[in-house]
Amino acid sequence: MCTMIVEKVKIDGSGKGASGWFSLEQANISYDHPFNAPMEHTLNIDFVNASQGPSARVAVELSESAARELVRTILAVLDQAEAGGHL
Repeated sequence: MCTMIVEKVKIDGSGKGASGWFSLEQANISYDHPFNAPMEHTLNIDFVNASQGPSARVAVELSESAARELVRTILAVLDQAEAGGHL
């Protein structure tokens, strides 16, 4: 049995959906049953701009190992950019 876990964070960026690029204002991160991925539970990330309606959304469902590897890789890239004087 899993209780759904949900966190929201304000973000700045862009996402590309079926209608093209749109600005992002929030990411909703949850651990719950996926809609599509063939797993019991996944880490789900919805990048959204609620003011532009439901079509301004990019969603991903990741396995636990994929989510952890993504976090490690994001941090490694940011560390490299900072070490190179780009941040």
